[in-house]
Amino acid sequence: MDTSAFSIAIMAAGKGTRLKSKRPKVLHEIGGRALLLHVIAAAEKVVSADRIYCVIGHEADRVRAAVESTGVRFVLQPEQRGTGHALQMVKAFFVLSGLPVPENLLVLSGDVPLIRPETITAICDIHLREHAAMTILTAVPPDPTGYGRVLRLAPGRPEVSAIVEQKSLAPDQLATSEINSGIYCFHTAALFEKLDLLSTDNAHGEFYLTDVAAMLVADSQRVVAVKAESVDEVLGANTIAEMMQLDAAMRLVTARRLMVAGVTIFRPETTVIDSEVTVGPDTVIEPYVQLLGATKIGSECRIRSYSVIQDTVIGDSVTVRNGCIMDSATIADSAILGPYAHLRPESRIGTGAHVGNFVETKKVTLGAGSKANHLNYLGDAVIGSGVNVGAGAITCNYDGVHKHQTTIGDNVFVGSDSTLVAPVTIESGSYIAAGSCITENVPEGALALGRARQVTKPGWVEKKNKEKEAC
Repeated sequence: MDTSAFSIAIMAAGKGTRLKSKRPKVLHEIGGRALLLHVIAAAEKVVSADRIYCVIGHEADRVRAAVESTGVRFVLQPEQRGTGHALQMVKAFFVLSGLPVPENLLVLSGDVPLIRPETITAICDIHLREHAAMTILTAVPPDPTGYGRVLRLAPGRPEVSAIVEQKSLAPDQLATSEINSGIYCFHTAALFEKLDLLSTDNAHGEFYLTDVAAMLVADSQRVVAVKAESVDEVLGANTIAEMMQLDAAMRLVTARRLMVAGVTIFRPETTVIDSEVTVGPDTVIEPYVQLLGATKIGSECRIRSYSVIQDTVIGDSVTVRNGCIMDSATIADSAILGPYAHLRPESRIGTGAHVGNFVETKKVTLGAGSKANHLNYLGDAVIGSGVNVGAGAITCNYDGVHKHQTTIGDNVFVGSDSTLVAPVTIESGSYIAAGSCITENVPEGALALGRARQVTKPGWVEKKNKEKEAC
């Protein structure tokens, strides 16, 4: 549908006192990113970012810094005096900024992260079709206790007669199970007309947006309700435990989405897969794997148990053996990693390359078909194709002040326990003898040795033992 007549306001000013946390509530994370970022992402699929207004208050600078890269606009609510007060700040923002007032304003909660773009669009569609002054998103949870109830004029009809808080329900209303989600769509002119009429004559001394519904009904303006497909979409969290329940629900949705797309996930309840992760078909993910951030994995890969992969791009047919740790790395097709390899940022592993057990890489390019299979540290290095790095060989890239680069050409053989002291260049086709300390450039096709000459003293042990006996 055409949503050009809509803008979206996201309530993100609250402190979240019951979380017992110094962090603003909307910056707590589920599914690998902040609650507020999930809501913004859903909203951006319906309207452009410049038509999304985040109402911020508690720790406003911190919240702004966390989400300003999305391009949304910000409305400051210095005092948090209720949901109605937040919309009063939005009204004042439009007056002071001179920006055109949208025809319709959708209100979302920054701490309700499971809301889907399809549901937002459905609210807008029904709001227009019903010619409503206010449209309320509702849900029917298994236990509605504690939630405000939405009372309809008649069963099956969209018209709403009232929103009633739990404590104000009459005995004959207690059986009503349809709850108010706190997500609304307004005809903006009707909303703004009522905002200045709100009162703080209530137990908390706050301006409640729900009072607008009663005002509109009293004026015979149309207030309607639409029920969410899933109650999970409208659930917020007031405690860390509730937050983790949302996290589990979101991660299960992500796992199911990947499995529908052809990914095999053994024991999905044991995996931690962030919402932005993508995985190609016929990839197998074993139990206790963590796929975090913006990780992208190709097709026909095998990710074995206990690996933690963050912000990493993995090609097709890659094998990640047990216990690998990767952060901001790039892995080409058919590479084999691990077990227990550690790929730090800017590690680029070429096609068919091997990075084996207890190998650490950082800011390194490992060429196609090259191998570093055992107990290596490779940092600040450019390594060509077909290179063999023997067990225990390392690049010495740090002099205590600056980092330096090691360059290794194609088809080089680096013997075990060698140390390459950067800056140094090992040209193509050369050999480094085992146990060498290389401090100078090695020309193409050469053999370089950099170790002390062995000294052997026959009979030394017997002589030493006799000296001990004499003492």
